[in-house]
Amino acid sequence: MSDDNRPAFNRRSVLMSSLAVLAGAVLGRTAEAAEPAIKNVNRASSPSTLKITDMRYAVVVKPGPSPCVLIRIDTDQGVYGLGEVRDIAGPQYAMVLKSRIVGENPLNIDYLFQKIAQFGGGARQAGGVCAVEMALWDIAGKVYNIPVYQMLGGKWRDSIRIYADTTESLDPAEYGRRARERKAMGLTWMKMDLGIDVLKGIPDTVMQPAGLDKWEQHNQPHPFIATEVTDKGIDRLSEYVAAVRDNIGYEMPLSMDHLGHIGVKSVIRLGKAYEKFNLEWMEDVIPWYYTDLLKEIREASPTPILTGEDIYEFTDFETLCKEHAVDKIHPDLATSGGILQTHRIGDMAYRYGVPMAMHFAGTPVGCMACVHCAAATRNFLALENHSLDVPFWQDLVTGIEKPIIDKGFIKVPDTPGLGIALNDDELKRHLKPGTGYFEPTPMWDEPQSWDDALFS
Repeated sequence: MSDDNRPAFNRRSVLMSSLAVLAGAVLGRTAEAAEPAIKNVNRASSPSTLKITDMRYAVVVKPGPSPCVLIRIDTDQGVYGLGEVRDIAGPQYAMVLKSRIVGENPLNIDYLFQKIAQFGGGARQAGGVCAVEMALWDIAGKVYNIPVYQMLGGKWRDSIRIYADTTESLDPAEYGRRARERKAMGLTWMKMDLGIDVLKGIPDTVMQPAGLDKWEQHNQPHPFIATEVTDKGIDRLSEYVAAVRDNIGYEMPLSMDHLGHIGVKSVIRLGKAYEKFNLEWMEDVIPWYYTDLLKEIREASPTPILTGEDIYEFTDFETLCKEHAVDKIHPDLATSGGILQTHRIGDMAYRYGVPMAMHFAGTPVGCMACVHCAAATRNFLALENHSLDVPFWQDLVTGIEKPIIDKGFIKVPDTPGLGIALNDDELKRHLKPGTGYFEPTPMWDEPQSWDDALFS
């Protein structure tokens, strides 16, 4: 063989050939190791091209203290998401948003929240925005095959503590017995409603001007109706708290709600009278936006105070925490902007040393949205539940371990999205009369207003 026909071997070519062989071997092993993960990808969904195609609703009666609106957001790839409107609010709060989200990619959650956030408002008016946000997270989890809490940064806890109200009674002894029954259910945290309504008909317990109409008593802010509790009234209210403590002991936290529309000084006096009962908090003692008055109560009352279930804006929570106007906050995820916003509220409160409980009243759909948020939020305390006495409550959904509430806790699901599916047959048995079950909503296809621009 002549020199011209010999293979051109040299040090450089040998090195390059060796590297190629080595790289091929490494890539081969990498591909082999990655194969199981690739097999777990949901190839039926293409995230970058996913589009919202529809939004529908169903109204369920009595899973909580009032009818509940469930929404379903559909996509062009067969993946759908579930959300729940805040109790008492109607479906219109969500449906007015349909024309603003159809055609969008549901995975752009923060973008879509900012697009629709202006259509929320204080208390129940935020319910539609929050329901849509919940449903978007449900879709995202299903597309990426992971639970919602994982997309929030992972979980701090595997189960979520719940607390529940005790039904009132005009008889303190009966009130205490009902509290004992709640404890026997396995609850580790309780809340009692106790307001001046139980003093009605007892002379010299409440000072209030005669002739107040219903609107004044329930809608006028507390400082403006000149209602105060007397010493006799405070003593009588203390009998109820004593009866509950006698029945549940002092080992478990006890909170209080619905004091009534009473003045700031009466709240402070009640806070001092209740000190011996070691309450975890008195809730919504006056409207949340009176920051200075809340701070006055907090500094004078040995019983902690809490608020938040009617607050929508992040900055309002931040003001309360920064000013230390309350001891704890209490957002309702269906009011406070949904899952991500409530998680961010919790993180903010943690920086100011403020714990976060969560208000909730509704179906397991909204409940599981709260569960994922609570699991991922470090300073979370306990989640409210109003449905312990509703026998069909947990039957409204499938795909989750039952009982959903077990000895006062809800296990955080590891299944994709919110981790539940609807039990269609059971839900249809509890629809609001005269309403349909996720029927088409063409009447909401067109915008009902054209006020999307926030500034000119």
